Amino acid sequence: MFDKYIIVEDTLRNVMAGDDITGFQLGVRLPYYRGLGLSMVEDVQVTVDGETAPAESVSLMVHGNTYKLADLPDVFDDRWEMGEVATISVEKPGGLAGGEHEVAVRERLRISYMPVPGGGADQKMLTLRE
Repeated sequence: MFDKYIIVEDTLRNVMAGDDITGFQLGVRLPYYRGLGLSMVEDVQVTVDGETAPAESVSLMVHGNTYKLADLPDVFDDRWEMGEVATISVEKPGGLAGGEHEVAVRERLRISYMPVPGGGADQKMLTLRE
């Protein structure tokens, strides 16, 4: 429904730890008209330039709280609200090179009244500025 709004423009950045680039991050939104408890976010898949990040390297940060994807099924006391920009971080030593990258994000959500998983997918060309 709101797929074209998942990836937030101008948010692609490398992540630094001291002098080392440890990965990259970008802003994302829910493709759903209501907020959800984080335990209902079943998967977030990130693909950059045709390479899909391993699930164990992906984490989600909402309003200052960071969770690995594997931990989300047990997060019952935090929510991701409609329109709220969350940050997806991907551990990738060296991060991404500067310039344009084809970024795709697919989110699988468990919606209480739907018999099959919901969610959506978005794909955009984003520029990483060094």
